[in-house]
Amino acid sequence: MDLTKRNLWTYTLGGIGRDAAGSLFSSFLMAYVLYTKTLTPAQFTWVSMLMVAARIFNGCIDPVMGNILEVTRTKWGKFKPWIAAGMVGSAAVFVVSFGNRVEGGVPYVVLFGAMYFLYSIVFTMNDIAYWGMVPALASQKGDRDLLTSRTILFAGIGSGIAYVLVPPLTTGSLAIGGSAVTGYTALAVIFSAFFIGMQVITLAGVKERPLPPRGAATVNRVSFATVVNTMRGNDQLLWVMLIYLLSTVANGVIGGGLGSTYIYFTFGYEGSLYTIFSALGAVASAAVMVFYKGISKRMKRDRIMRIAIYSIVAGYAAILLVGLAAPAGMFKFALLMLCNLFAMGGQNVYYLVMMICIANTVEYNEWKTGARAEGIIFSVRPFLTKLGFAVIQFVTWLVYLAVGVLHFTNKIAATERAASVEKMDPNVKAAAIKNILEGVPAGKGAALIACMALIPVALYVVSYGMYRRKFILDEETYDRMLAEIGERNAQEN
Repeated sequence: MDLTKRNLWTYTLGGIGRDAAGSLFSSFLMAYVLYTKTLTPAQFTWVSMLMVAARIFNGCIDPVMGNILEVTRTKWGKFKPWIAAGMVGSAAVFVVSFGNRVEGGVPYVVLFGAMYFLYSIVFTMNDIAYWGMVPALASQKGDRDLLTSRTILFAGIGSGIAYVLVPPLTTGSLAIGGSAVTGYTALAVIFSAFFIGMQVITLAGVKERPLPPRGAATVNRVSFATVVNTMRGNDQLLWVMLIYLLSTVANGVIGGGLGSTYIYFTFGYEGSLYTIFSALGAVASAAVMVFYKGISKRMKRDRIMRIAIYSIVAGYAAILLVGLAAPAGMFKFALLMLCNLFAMGGQNVYYLVMMICIANTVEYNEWKTGARAEGIIFSVRPFLTKLGFAVIQFVTWLVYLAVGVLHFTNKIAATERAASVEKMDPNVKAAAIKNILEGVPAGKGAALIACMALIPVALYVVSYGMYRRKFILDEETYDRMLAEIGERNAQEN
């Protein structure tokens, strides 16, 4: 199917609100817990393990959801009903998760677990259906590169909106209502409404290709065996799954909570600092998505990936050096931002190439078996993303407990709750939190920066080695497959 301008714009615009709200939940929920709830180490462990368990559960149901897509037949198409249902359910979960007033303890752990598992179900409906449209809307290399890069660009804009607005409007002097408690509540409502509004554009505007009849080229039976057999029969999908999983964990170490905690402990409790820290990286990411199609015409993916891994390793090495050796102050902060620019730029190139590689395994599956199975194959990305976030959460939990972060965040959370109830003077609140942070030993910051740099580098190096040795679907191989598929279809018709 050729990519139309209508589908290009109405499909990709839907990702802005979706990823803004999704990033609020996935990237800032732990910060919300740390800085608004009081938890013992055991209770924090329960919260963390519930996140890990829910992510694994989420990952396990993703291929099943993809299989359900394969047999969905409605007058609205096979994707749109699930996009709509997941959109409404997710918005409700976001509002409850950030709008509750449970202070902590066992009651909050129970509420947290219920909401997180519910999120695992409803957001999966939306996520898999939304991304499953990509191969259905564009099959030619140029169209798919454009659609994929534009979708990731707009998703990045959505995530960027979250990263720009959430920290300053919830943490520090600019917090809505004067505290993190009221700030997160207000943003949950705003972002959920934004999510629904932008996805309505996709639902109303995208025109899907006509659904093929049930037959040899479709998956007709919803079963776990079908999912497993589809993946097992596609060796390139299996390798790209492992490569993508490692890079996802590496990519999320800083954003999973370690980055914001390090900045607050080292430079002060102001959300705007974390926004500024991420800003240059976000600009680099946007540039990658805008110019990728032009770059891909001049460079093969293997060369693009090599440049990306060099940028990643150099960026993280510089972050570690600056974090450990540079004297404290805002000059150090500026250097860390610059280093993060190279790391994030390389990471986003790497991510974009991985997305294209996953999409290309749809045609590989069709070439080998005659069935595209795009719903199942595209369920792999959210499956691995969620599994990756489970690993990230486990790593973050280990680091927080080892470093002793909870001792200080509990004190800050108590101050934030008091500010939301008592309408505390902002200067009094700021002075109280500053006093808490002045008690954080310098060694704790050094431990956090070491984990932030060394863990991603190790994972990316292993991931890239696998890509070089095991993934064979380069541009020439992909074009040859498309030609053979076209000849086969012409003979059958």
